[in-house]
Amino acid sequence: MWTLWFVLGGAALIVLLVCIGYALPQNHTASRTLRLKQSPEAVWQALTDYAAQPQWRAELKKIEKQPDSNGRETWKEYNAMGEMTLITIEAAAPRKLVRQIGPGLAFGGAWIYEITPDGSGSKLKITENGEVYNPVFRVVGKFMDPTASMTAFMTGLAKKFGETPAFE
Repeated sequence: MWTLWFVLGGAALIVLLVCIGYALPQNHTASRTLRLKQSPEAVWQALTDYAAQPQWRAELKKIEKQPDSNGRETWKEYNAMGEMTLITIEAAAPRKLVRQIGPGLAFGGAWIYEITPDGSGSKLKITENGEVYNPVFRVVGKFMDPTASMTAFMTGLAKKFGETPAFE
């Protein structure tokens, strides 16, 4: 009898999570800004030298160049969570870079990198326009920091330049 109640309670919880997830928006936007002592050109070089990123991005196991997707530069990143394809949608050196997540995951979207001069250095602003397709993942996402991936990325970039991250 207890087993039946346990199974029914678990099923009810899953249904509740799915219903809550469907009530949450699929899309979200988050952003983070980092000040660097580097020129916009130096920041651009680090951002677009994808093959070298595993050297300063602790979460990356490796990164591999893929065949272009509709004429757009494409790379596959491998980390502890799995793999993710990223497609360069826009590249306006040294000011703006837009990279979109490839198809086939429970989430999608793009990161927009904007580099602006700031005194003798620069500011890097990353804006994430994300989509979470799985309703249960939407619920889980409510308990996570939406800027955590950007913070990790920017911390690695600052350390690559021998700097302490200076977030705004």
